[in-house]
Amino acid sequence: MRRVCVIGAGSSGIAACQVLAARGIPYDCFELGSQVGGNWRYMNDNGLSAAYRSLHINTSRQVMEYASYPMPHDTPDYPGHAHIARYFDAFVDHFGLRESIAFGTEVIDVAPGADGRWTVRCRHRDTERETARTYDAVLVANGHHWKARWPQPSLPGTEAFAGTQTHSHDYRTPEPFTDRRVLVLGVGNSACDIAVETSRVSRRTVLAMRRGAHIIPKYLFGRPTDHLTNSWLARAPHRVQGLGLELLLRLSRGRLSDYGLPAPSHRVLAAHPTISDDLLTRLGHGDIVVRPAPRRLEAHRVVFEDGTAEDIDAIVYATGYDISFPFLKTELIDPGGNDLNLYHRVVAPDQSGLYFIGLIQPLGAIMPLAEAQAHWVADLLLGRCALPTREEMLSEIDTYGERLRHRYVASPRHTIQVDARAYTRELARERKRGAARAGKHAAR
Repeated sequence: MRRVCVIGAGSSGIAACQVLAARGIPYDCFELGSQVGGNWRYMNDNGLSAAYRSLHINTSRQVMEYASYPMPHDTPDYPGHAHIARYFDAFVDHFGLRESIAFGTEVIDVAPGADGRWTVRCRHRDTERETARTYDAVLVANGHHWKARWPQPSLPGTEAFAGTQTHSHDYRTPEPFTDRRVLVLGVGNSACDIAVETSRVSRRTVLAMRRGAHIIPKYLFGRPTDHLTNSWLARAPHRVQGLGLELLLRLSRGRLSDYGLPAPSHRVLAAHPTISDDLLTRLGHGDIVVRPAPRRLEAHRVVFEDGTAEDIDAIVYATGYDISFPFLKTELIDPGGNDLNLYHRVVAPDQSGLYFIGLIQPLGAIMPLAEAQAHWVADLLLGRCALPTREEMLSEIDTYGERLRHRYVASPRHTIQVDARAYTRELARERKRGAARAGKHAAR
């Protein structure tokens, strides 16, 4: 029986562990922290979690939960990080996965061998002791929201700025910003959450952005907005979906320009959504001021692209994350520009036995999609599915990239974007095709 290595025990890693265990595939899982949960474990001792004290999910629990283990019915529609961490603990304990996870263990190198197997070197965090083991396959589930992306090149005057400069990855609570003049850069979910929170304690909060964004409420007509994914609208053509959602948003919240936000230049489904119930209210109250992108920094103020300036004491860069695999050499897989060449976002065509779980940015939630990815990989490991030729895999990758460029705003944020419903169907079709390929191979 083939033995598998799983890297990471966050939401995607534990999903992979559960599927492998259920399918009878032996595996070891290595996790840098002392608990499961990854990014959803507040103050995670792995030092990589970006969870802040007030963090809640932006997809409803029904959309986020694993197919194999639904969330309890008394869980709130949009649970916080503590609820999610308890859910992950319950998931791992329910399926008896905890003993297979080596906690406090960092994977420092993954290398292919001449025999087609993979050597995985690990280092125990407390003892610094290193070990090496050989596996038939490696499932990478180390997440993609841990390596902060800073503006490149740096803003003119960055070194002259006398205030504090931090990344949203390191934000935890608003108290350090009490009575300060705060600038938050970005208009994604973290940027809006941080601007809303700091505006309650700061002397002034400014939200600056390069382009506008569609702000989507968590509820529409008394129901979680993402429940629309199970409505007639989600089954309509993509253009109809966008027009329908734009109409619903216009009826429910009016025009964004009325709140002082720039009107988005893209359609509502052409960028990853920004979900917030509080931002528009804080803008309407005057507690947050909107500005365009910064042009330069000075010692105690920031000058913006429209020529306006603000006295600023603290800058929070909510400028996203870079995908990184510190244990993989770039000649094996190059994450530069967050643009990875993976077949159906999982398989490295030129690296047999190397798979990536949860390396997607969905319109929806990662957890059930990571679960579906793991089932496909399990089929491949068990020989129930077979991959197509390298040329066919590269063709699919090129087609996916072309679809992204046609649909989404050009940004490193959208290089791994998927639509949850469409991607679930995509994986199901590939499993069916892969099973047919495996059958043909067996018949030869």
